Amino acid sequence: MKNLLLSALLLGSATFASDTFYKNEISALAGYNMAEGNVGLDDDGYAVGSVELQFNKPDSKISPELSVLYMSGVDYDKKIAPGTDTSITRVLLNGVYTFDAVEAQLPIVPFVKAGAGYEFVGNEIENYNEDGFVVDAGAGLKFKITDRWAAKAEAIYLAKIDNIHNTPADNNLIGLVGLTYSFGEVKKAAPVVAVAAATAAVVAVVEKDTDGDGVVDSMDKCPDTPAGTLVNAEGCPVVLDDDNDGVENAKDLCPNTPAGEKVDTNGCPLVVNLHINFANDSAEIPASANDLLDKYAAFLKRNTNYSAKIVGYTDNVGSEAYNQKLSEKRAKAVMNALIERGVDAKQLSAIGMGELNPVASNDTAEGRAQNRRIEAQMTLN
Repeated sequence: MKNLLLSALLLGSATFASDTFYKNEISALAGYNMAEGNVGLDDDGYAVGSVELQFNKPDSKISPELSVLYMSGVDYDKKIAPGTDTSITRVLLNGVYTFDAVEAQLPIVPFVKAGAGYEFVGNEIENYNEDGFVVDAGAGLKFKITDRWAAKAEAIYLAKIDNIHNTPADNNLIGLVGLTYSFGEVKKAAPVVAVAAATAAVVAVVEKDTDGDGVVDSMDKCPDTPAGTLVNAEGCPVVLDDDNDGVENAKDLCPNTPAGEKVDTNGCPLVVNLHINFANDSAEIPASANDLLDKYAAFLKRNTNYSAKIVGYTDNVGSEAYNQKLSEKRAKAVMNALIERGVDAKQLSAIGMGELNPVASNDTAEGRAQNRRIEAQMTLN
């Protein structure tokens, strides 16, 4: 019987618990403004209406609020402006700090706020009541009626900066009551609830999973995993590195690096072989290299924080001096081809290395063809 009762309580609490957060609140309020009255008004109090728009964030208890307070038919002192009245509009920008709800028959949500704004006087009286800056501070309560609706009551102290009458400020105390409507729904992650149904009388309470990664805290060796991270059975991030270069996929700018290549912190090779094999005694780029140049140019345009030194090589046929000049021509030809494809010239430089650093034997035609090549030395600026 106790287990059945516990089941009912758990299911009941799951039914009424809210899993919704609202980004915005709008309040319509009415009340009374008690004024110090040192700006030439006939009375020390008058009715006031207000509209408040509050912008909430899930991870912050402080929310910005824009509010407008309006009074009409406010009479001036007959000695100052007989038979004259005015409207008064105040536009305020506040920061609202919302406390945790106090559970009661109607959940109560306390709040405090403070800010500043500007008062617009519809019918200004020179040297008495003119447009001016105001500061305010207040406190209040919201009484939750439904998930979206709440009754609201607040008291605000408002001071109008007043140098005309040699006083620090014109003081006002405002009381307001009204209704608040919440909108801009954001769904929160639903809490995990498990019921072991081996029998209808057994209820199992699920362990807590603080970081929401699907691994309960008692088994989670990485309890602060960021939301959305792929984790293993121990709750720790799974690092994917498809090309096995030591840089995880999420940070790898060059995700298809050949095995064994030395890479920088972005996963890009320090030296790139552009696989441009020139004909013997030629600096003309073969048509077969166009696709490779297009792809390399696109990379440099996309990642302008990289510079590339284009290095040209030759085989050992001919004199060293001739081969040096030929390698320089090949490097400049490739550099110019990249510039023609839209790469910023500031990212590029060219150098010839002649017949140095062969990658294959110069004793065979195949080896000499491999040595007639272009490499790009990458630098992360």
